[in-house]
Amino acid sequence: MSLIVRITVRLAVVALIALAGTILWMLHATDARLQRGAEISVDRLERHWMYRPGLGSLGVTSSELLSGWTARASGSVVLPGVCIVVSTPTDPDSSLCNARDGLGGTVPAWFATLFERFAAPREAVVREVVFRGHRLGTIRASVDTQAATEQAWQQVSLVAGAAAGMAAGMCLLAWLAVAHALRPVGGIVRALRDLEDGADGPGATAARLPASGTAEFDDIARAFNDLAARLEHTTEERGRLTRRLFAVQEEERRMLARELHDEFGQCLTAGGALAASIASDAPPARPDIARDALSIGRLIADMQATLRGALARLRVPDLEEVGLAASLRSLVGSWNSHRGSRTRFLLDVEGDLGATPPAEALGIYRLVQECLTNAARHGDPATVLVRIRRNPGPPGTLTVTVEDDGGGAPERLSDSPGLGVTGMRERIRALGGRLSIGRSAGGLSISAEIPTAPAAPATLAATATLAAAATLAAAVAS
Repeated sequence: MSLIVRITVRLAVVALIALAGTILWMLHATDARLQRGAEISVDRLERHWMYRPGLGSLGVTSSELLSGWTARASGSVVLPGVCIVVSTPTDPDSSLCNARDGLGGTVPAWFATLFERFAAPREAVVREVVFRGHRLGTIRASVDTQAATEQAWQQVSLVAGAAAGMAAGMCLLAWLAVAHALRPVGGIVRALRDLEDGADGPGATAARLPASGTAEFDDIARAFNDLAARLEHTTEERGRLTRRLFAVQEEERRMLARELHDEFGQCLTAGGALAASIASDAPPARPDIARDALSIGRLIADMQATLRGALARLRVPDLEEVGLAASLRSLVGSWNSHRGSRTRFLLDVEGDLGATPPAEALGIYRLVQECLTNAARHGDPATVLVRIRRNPGPPGTLTVTVEDDGGGAPERLSDSPGLGVTGMRERIRALGGRLSIGRSAGGLSISAEIPTAPAAPATLAATATLAAAATLAAAVAS
């Protein structure tokens, strides 16, 4: 339940409690007023009895007292809701009621029960009338129950209707006031969502909260903006560190590839040549020597094939020499030749990738390489499609999508304890991009969106120089 609804409901409950208390108070007040009306009616009738002109005070019967002025007395002597009983020593009791039937309209049964339960106990008002030392008679006044209930219902219905209208208006105004006061909450939530949604991409901490004019929300805005600024600084530092770490990693890979090629590769080549020499020079009387030498040669050939695969994963010679598109075609072709006819690896490139800066190109190559490895390792897909789209912008963006039909689950890949997905995510994040893992038709879809900018002429020249140097070094080493 939202805060606005909670506050409105609580206000409505408070209004209902206050209304119930008001009704109970009015029930008691109405009953007390009627009881007081009985006393006033007795006082008026007593004065009327003793001092009425043209009517003697002594020896007057109750019927003579009440006859002739009943209609007038009902309004001037006996108050509404009061019944009078007059008795004299020489005459039976005579009564007069000013009940005014229907004064309050039709009274609901539940209200009549409520009024009888909460109304104060009523006692009749009895007065002995004495004039000049002589007892004239007795006046007895009591509250008529039906008339009292009708009066109470009349007043309660009026007050309850007005109070209900005021309560409804108060709840509506409170709703509007609270909604206006809590309007900055929506901006806070949107800023937090932006902070969360941008955690893997550029502008992750660009969200800021404006001042709202409310002291409490302004304090929250200042705290949020300070936190966002610190997070932005930390994110930039982490990006620089991550890019440096990946650069060091690539350099280590190149050094390791050179060491393996120059040292281990030459040793394997020499060992293969020696095994072939032994097999050819073995005496005819010892065929076992030739057979063992040929076995050693086959083992060395297998090790050389494994070494060539490791070197292909460690270094990216095609990227440095011919560019990103040709390197990806070579990578996809190598997977097609490696997997045979079980899986088809397809590449779809749209746009010019020649102007991709070296850092972005290397990150895209490593991303595709890791995605192809995951598709082959965690499933047995029939087709793996690598789709690359370049939008020249501005701002330029490059989208890489790798889809397979191997039937994998995104949550299992995201929660994998390995470093593959983590490395891909950190690499793309270091480039200012965003990585997402979802479902495709029958399998997984890994997509990355990376902002790109055209390489400067100096950078292109430096890249070409490095590529030429790498080509020459590779030719010398081989």
